[in-house]
Amino acid sequence: MKRHILIALGAASLLTLASCGEDFLYKAPQGSIDQAALTNEQGVELLVTNAYGYLTDTEGFENMFNWVFGGLYGGDNNKGSDTNDQSVLNSVETYSISPSNDYLLVKWRQTYYGAKRCNLAIQVLNEAEIDATLRSTRIAEMKFLRTMYYFEGVKMFSSKGVPYIDETMAAEDNDPKVHNGVDIYPQLLADIDEAIAGLPETQSEVGRANKTAAKALKAKMLMQQGDLASAKPILKDVIENGLSPKGERLALQDNLNNNFNALTENGKEGIFEVQFSVGANNNGNYGMCLNYPHNSGPGGCCGFDQPSNELANSFQVDANGLPYLNFEYRQHPEKPVTYRKDSDNALSENDNSIAVDPRIDFTMGRFGIPYKDWGLPNKDWVRDVNNGGFYMPKKHVYTKEMQENGLAGSSYSAGWAPGSAMNLQYLSLRDMKLLYAECLADAGDLAGAMAQVNDIRRRAGLDVNIIKLEDGTPAANYKISEYPASHAAFSDKATCIKAVRMERKLELAMEGQRFFDLARWGGDYMNSELNAYLAYERNFLNKFNGVSAPPAAKTMFPIPETQIQTMGNDENGQPYLVQPDPWK
Repeated sequence: MKRHILIALGAASLLTLASCGEDFLYKAPQGSIDQAALTNEQGVELLVTNAYGYLTDTEGFENMFNWVFGGLYGGDNNKGSDTNDQSVLNSVETYSISPSNDYLLVKWRQTYYGAKRCNLAIQVLNEAEIDATLRSTRIAEMKFLRTMYYFEGVKMFSSKGVPYIDETMAAEDNDPKVHNGVDIYPQLLADIDEAIAGLPETQSEVGRANKTAAKALKAKMLMQQGDLASAKPILKDVIENGLSPKGERLALQDNLNNNFNALTENGKEGIFEVQFSVGANNNGNYGMCLNYPHNSGPGGCCGFDQPSNELANSFQVDANGLPYLNFEYRQHPEKPVTYRKDSDNALSENDNSIAVDPRIDFTMGRFGIPYKDWGLPNKDWVRDVNNGGFYMPKKHVYTKEMQENGLAGSSYSAGWAPGSAMNLQYLSLRDMKLLYAECLADAGDLAGAMAQVNDIRRRAGLDVNIIKLEDGTPAANYKISEYPASHAAFSDKATCIKAVRMERKLELAMEGQRFFDLARWGGDYMNSELNAYLAYERNFLNKFNGVSAPPAAKTMFPIPETQIQTMGNDENGQPYLVQPDPWK
């Protein structure tokens, strides 16, 4: 058996082919490289870079930042745009998704395309004649990445839904057939442990994973698995001793915007960032390219990913500057923070008699509030208010300064869509601190949990995070406070858990995490929260009339039907891929 690698459009698109036969009958395909030719330092670096490169893939309008399945399905955002554009997403936001949904197929492929690149790199690394330390480090990087790709599949389709294929299986069969139905968490945890052992504390290039990143990924996996006790010491270590991609001691950025800016990326709050660029390859995060304000807004396309009314009103605070842990704002839908205005002079107005957490205007665009450094939004920045509401995505949208510095533009994703060189943080300190707060609350250390929450809230209230009008006055009625020691969250475990969960909702809003949080907190909780979200949202958008949340058993998504058909049956007539019971 001989194995070859085709190089298409440069080293970034490497594929494997196999052929059998006598040597004198064999002729290598044009444009191919025998795998043995890559068993050197230059070859393995090409393959390793290729595996990293898939993090920025351009296959579909959804990537590992999960604006569709983490955000839209979790109630953070509406689809936006209009009803007809990307109509396949209408079934996602109304919880009527089926196994034939094309976006599910994209997510499934991303798991295995990414894993295959890692497997190929590991195969060659094992045979390469290179420095032993370099080999060990690069294999550890590939095991980190492979775990990350599989973890995305696990979050989507469950740990028993996706089969595990490593480099040994791939070496024996270029298209291995493996049954699902077996929990793959043990293999993933074993892989990430090897990554932790093999990765250095710091890397010479900021885009590579270091030891802190591997520990953070393991902790995140354990939390999704529900093993808070095992995650707790790892999170503590990451928070107290972890290093950023540049080797800095991890710490919260004072300025929230520094985490979403190409001019300040790879900073002290990031743990693992996917590196985007806007050079000749137009690699400006294609997975988010629909999610910019419409028409005259930055990017000029396409009006998707509009924050939900429910999310916006989650930022309401009480007289003490604290969130409503019992969701009191849902009981008064007639008094939202932003309401529709019938006059032609404005699409909507903000009710400044209502105090709000300042993170609302960091998270989403509102009419009458400065939108980063672009000034006030125009009415045409929203494509169809009756379909998506009147809020606009904001966190990942580039600034005018970035555009003026050649780091962003209206055609920097695949040459036609908006994009920027802004990294997106897959693993961050803010996420780790709130996961650690969950562990502390679960273990009964309520004061410790609330100390982590208050760190997050203290940062949010800094003056640099208060959006100002041109005259220097706050743009809205901002109010945020730390929880005082007298608050029930310090003495009652149930209240503490509520406070931690609400803080995750506010701090990580529009970052594609919401549904996966709801799912790991349990099916009953997920069902209850999504039904409450729908009950509130339908006060503003008629499309949610009659819509119900997924039942408690559906904390995962269905496996794409085409994949079940493609994999087929084994020699005993049993299908390799079986749909999870709740979706049968």
